[in-house]
Amino acid sequence: MTYEDRRWHVPEEDLRAYARGGLEAPALWSADTHLTACAHCRSVLAGLGDPVALDAGWERLDAELDAPRPGLLESLLLRLGVRDHTARLLAATPALRRSWLGAVTAVLLLTVAVTVGHTEGGRPTLFLALAPLLPLAGVALSYGPRMDPTYEMAVVAPMHGFRLLMIRTVAVLTAGLGLNGLATLALPGYGLLALGWLLPALALTATALALSARLGPVLAPALTAGGWVALLVTADAVRSGGPETLAPFTAAGQGVSAAVAVLAAGLLVLLRDRFDLCRDPAV
Repeated sequence: MTYEDRRWHVPEEDLRAYARGGLEAPALWSADTHLTACAHCRSVLAGLGDPVALDAGWERLDAELDAPRPGLLESLLLRLGVRDHTARLLAATPALRRSWLGAVTAVLLLTVAVTVGHTEGGRPTLFLALAPLLPLAGVALSYGPRMDPTYEMAVVAPMHGFRLLMIRTVAVLTAGLGLNGLATLALPGYGLLALGWLLPALALTATALALSARLGPVLAPALTAGGWVALLVTADAVRSGGPETLAPFTAAGQGVSAAVAVLAAGLLVLLRDRFDLCRDPAV
């Protein structure tokens, strides 16, 4: 009789329970300690295990090891209760990258500095004119094959195109409007007039999204931004250099912006299926 035959080994029934994950302490602790030093028991345990379950376990382990680690934004979204696949989509949105957010912040800071130093009759005209364009640009950069490096994955993803668009739009608007809001806090002397950019920003973004169902994600925002600039130039010409506020930022102009935003949002809902039939109508 060899030494291996005389030494104690874990009983086979305990090894079966160990393989199933059903061995209770303290027998589990004893088996763990013994298996680290006993090749015989390890070989018996290998024969008792379910090969299908073992392969599935290795596959799960490989998938877990190969899974990319979530970044700061994705981790924050997960902590806030956002589902993992939605958090991944938001984290991959191009307009939420640090380069975009940094550029927007720099533009806003520069605009605020110029507005504070060179006011036109006490009106933050430059800031009000520029602020609505930043969320519009962010939404334009978050969707479409020309701007989105993850566009191919989005096309084959089992998700309604309109839902994907809305997820990214809400994320970009939250970031853009949040940055605009922080910039507005630097203009306390203008009161509610400093918030005159909010309704035009919503109107421009909703209009561009509605038009993108027909014109595509590049041409629609470009035409919308061009229309906004043309409107401001016309309003400034009508003002004839007077100190009064430009028409889009008056009470009547704000009402028109709200109406345009509501109408464009309704049109966007009516055209929502086009984002599945052709996700880039301009191509």
